Amino acid sequence: MDAYLDHARESLGPTFAEALDFLVLGGPSIWAIAALAVLTLALILWKTWRLFLAGAWRGGRRTSRAIDAWTAGRLAEAIALLDGRRNPRARVALTAMRSQLDPTLTQAGAESEAQRVAKSELARLRGGLKALELCSTIAPLLGLLGTVLGMIAAFQALQDAGARADPAALAGGIWEALLTTAAGMAVAIPASVGLTWFESVVERMRHNMEDAATRIFLRPVVADDPVAAPRAVAVHASQGRAMAAAE
Repeated sequence: MDAYLDHARESLGPTFAEALDFLVLGGPSIWAIAALAVLTLALILWKTWRLFLAGAWRGGRRTSRAIDAWTAGRLAEAIALLDGRRNPRARVALTAMRSQLDPTLTQAGAESEAQRVAKSELARLRGGLKALELCSTIAPLLGLLGTVLGMIAAFQALQDAGARADPAALAGGIWEALLTTAAGMAVAIPASVGLTWFESVVERMRHNMEDAATRIFLRPVVADDPVAAPRAVAVHASQGRAMAAAE
């Protein structure tokens, strides 16, 4: 094993040789932390790309224009602007518009349908955040475990040495044991920062979806809108039946 490591150090450059020495000194815990570091980096890159595709950093001007058209009474134009759009805010807004115009749905039913789509979109946006949270939690614990195991080994060596114990050797064992704690924190800090950032982005998108749906549902459906006529007739008929039942 030592011959293999010596050959690896000679084959690699100075930087990679130092990294290899770091992994060897840290023991099994440092290898687990290194795997977590790779996973954390992959999750951060993947989540950034997924949120970019979801339009997290776009202005949402098209959706805003559609909502403005809806509140101005241009219902067909509003639906046409959102049809085929893939970002969550546009999907929720389009669902709210179509539900509002559906004659088979009550107002409560239309709002429930919009909430269902919004929850589905939020679940998709939150994908991967639990794994990132797990990395930020486990990494420092693995580092602490490696440090404790290293300290145990160092003091066992001190006990075996007896009166011939070398304080320098003990100090060397302690600093090697502390490597895993530093490595665990080095992984946990960017994971925690990334998690907090992604959660703030998702929360902002949730607020935007809620705002869009609220603006759509606040606009009453009137009978002189050609697109809204079926829903308006259904609403008026429902109100008439309710009044008749009350009498």
